[in-house]
Amino acid sequence: MASVTLRNICKSYDDAQVTKNVNLDIDDGEFVVFVGPSGCGKSTLLRMIAGLEDITTGDLYIGNDRVNDLPPKEREVGMVFQSYALYPHMDVAENMAFGLKLAKTHKDEINRRVQDAATLLQLDKLLERKPKDLSGGQRQRVAIGRTIVREPAVFLFDEPLSNLDASLRVQMRIEISRLHKRLGATMIYVTHDQVEAMTMADKIVALDNGCIAQVGKPMELYHYPATRFVAGFIGSPKMNFIDCQVASASNQSVTVTLPGDHQLELPVNGHNLLEGENVTLGIRPEHLTEDREADMYLQGEVHVVERLGYQTLVHLDVNNVEGVLTMRTDGGNPVQEGAPMTLGLNANKCHLFREDGTACPRLYREPCIDF
Repeated sequence: MASVTLRNICKSYDDAQVTKNVNLDIDDGEFVVFVGPSGCGKSTLLRMIAGLEDITTGDLYIGNDRVNDLPPKEREVGMVFQSYALYPHMDVAENMAFGLKLAKTHKDEINRRVQDAATLLQLDKLLERKPKDLSGGQRQRVAIGRTIVREPAVFLFDEPLSNLDASLRVQMRIEISRLHKRLGATMIYVTHDQVEAMTMADKIVALDNGCIAQVGKPMELYHYPATRFVAGFIGSPKMNFIDCQVASASNQSVTVTLPGDHQLELPVNGHNLLEGENVTLGIRPEHLTEDREADMYLQGEVHVVERLGYQTLVHLDVNNVEGVLTMRTDGGNPVQEGAPMTLGLNANKCHLFREDGTACPRLYREPCIDF
């Protein structure tokens, strides 16, 4: 296995810059997820690591070797694509062995690797089946097995679950996570699905418009987003945002004026904020509360109720607040559409973002969070 290091990596197509000065260290054996919206550069970055795209400027290292000029077959990487790309006329064993045969690997070694991979992926009873006789999840496992038999130093996954239905995606998330633990391999995984990122990654790389917005463990990005972009992208439903203004600021707190002239003092570092400056307050749906001992209250009306069994999502029109706010509450909450509701905000659960989108550092630390 091997580490992966990116230093000032840029990719341009004529005048269009796709990735911009990307610097990243991926440790040996780490599971890293590149996440972001379509067009943010995550797949292009993965393809540069694989050698399928040229690097415009910068340096890429796999282990201790600079690999900018190496072709894909010499980089010791294995890639699993969104498309299974299995040969329909070959059975499972032949599909998994095909690359090794092209590399003129000895027949006994091919058989050993295919059998080991099939056992690992629970495909050992399916080796004689053709792809048309397999489910979507089984086909994806064959595609992963085809990569495993090559014994690469680094595994690359390019949105491998996008073609699967919801239940199969959950199953395959678990299987890929288990595979990582068994192999102890370095894995880089690209997705636009923040749920996949949160549930699978040792480390998340959030990409925005070709740049790294934040790198960290999943719960770190969730509880301490560095930018409004990360706060809105990580978490489902996404964070609520309320436009407000700075009333006063110091190194220990910022008092903001919300719509309706409500004021709330937040435990964040606002040493570079000025009175009257436009800022954005953020609060996650589960932190909006009906608690009667909150720090501040907003009045609203229930717009839509989504009952999901274990939880209920309440979407509200709040007086003087632009847009809809979402509250996550207990699945047994009897709230009804059209009903008035009082929302409570607790200051130590709120985030504050400057006008440029960067976060003011929170002084309150979430208890019992294992980063």
